Amino acid sequence: MQYFIHSEKENPSMKISELNNIFLKITISFFTIIVFQSCDSAKKIFKTPTFNNSNQINCIIEIPAGTNKKIEFNKTSKKFIIDVREGKERIIEYLPYPGNYGFIASTFSDPQQGGDGDPLDVLVLCESLKTGTIVATKPIGILKLLDAGEMDYKVICIPTDKNLQTLYAETFDEFSTKYPNALALLENWFSSYDHFDIVKIEGWGDEKEALEEIQKLSIPIKK
Repeated sequence: MQYFIHSEKENPSMKISELNNIFLKITISFFTIIVFQSCDSAKKIFKTPTFNNSNQINCIIEIPAGTNKKIEFNKTSKKFIIDVREGKERIIEYLPYPGNYGFIASTFSDPQQGGDGDPLDVLVLCESLKTGTIVATKPIGILKLLDAGEMDYKVICIPTDKNLQTLYAETFDEFSTKYPNALALLENWFSSYDHFDIVKIEGWGDEKEALEEIQKLSIPIKK
């Protein structure tokens, strides 16, 4: 006696449809996660105080060290985007950023008091940190620039986490004594990287002057 096992043939179109549905669900879930992460990241940035509980300076990284893309945090879209000039993304046509560039959390340079309407710029000297990183630092100096006739300060910081440190200095005097060529490098880079702007070096301030500038521009967190 022969037994025949009946098996229903799979419908190829149904299989493709099911795969499409699975792919669609995965895609929606992925972008949902990205959106929520982006929102959470933006909220964290807006809720980060200038000083942490240990009185260290909180810095938000926009441009990782070694990067040529001019990445900025857009307060309207609440995203990190590449800046646009004359309809094109800004790519620095020079040596890449010599440190991690960004801004000091919860600071604001008031235009009514001669500021540029942005947070206080910072350069964190250490290995490359990802865009969006919030890192605790200590200031070791401030570079004073004259950019298109306006004062433009760049606070120079190093991470407080010793595992992130590549330079070892507690004060501006120590920094300038141990790494004099680093000062010259930073002066040269900031005065040369943007071919559209005429930048003049006005000098340096020490860690105390840097801290005074941070305190002056620090603003309370909005609830």
